[in-house]
Amino acid sequence: MKDNEDITSEGLNQIFEVINAKGDTGELNEILDRSSTDSDKEDPEGNNQLI
Repeated sequence: MKDNEDITSEGLNQIFEVINAKGDTGELNEILDRSSTDSDKEDPEGNNQLI
């Protein structure tokens, strides 16, 4: 499992990607797909989802 620093870094990178997408729905969908895929690898049961 990843440590907190890695998770924080990935979260910040994702925030910057969303900001840089500037409303490009295709790019935003790619970011969401990539993040859900990464989450599934970490926790296939889906217990680490943000609400």
